[in-house]
Amino acid sequence: MFMGEFQHSIDEKGRLIIPAKFRDDLGASFVVTRGLDNCLFVYPRSEWETIESKLKSLPFTRADARAFSRFFFSGATECDLDKQGRANIPNNLREYAKLHRDCVVIGVSGRVEIWAKEVWDEYTLHAADTFGEIAEKLVDLDL
Repeated sequence: MFMGEFQHSIDEKGRLIIPAKFRDDLGASFVVTRGLDNCLFVYPRSEWETIESKLKSLPFTRADARAFSRFFFSGATECDLDKQGRANIPNNLREYAKLHRDCVVIGVSGRVEIWAKEVWDEYTLHAADTFGEIAEKLVDLDL
């Protein structure tokens, strides 16, 4: 399980240090794709295969299922860690997530998310304001 928040910088070549705490569970090779809220989702291969299987079962006759699958899979790429624990994030994904220098890498249960620091700061500020409302809605999900 991934959890925690870590601040790192992405260099001019697009290399980002993956927190040591996440490396063992991610493995040497993992999948990075466009996530929701302008961040990147990072999945260990085993988790990616589970998600891939679920998305493949969506009915291709539904426009929303096709659109989501296209968005999700077209941005996906396999990444490897180098000897310094860095992953090379492709340019198209860096542009999508607005990753220029300062980044925040967070653990979210079965995945890791990579955020531009300014986008994360804005998101958490808004989320903090609505946290109580969100919690009340989640009670209905029996959490």
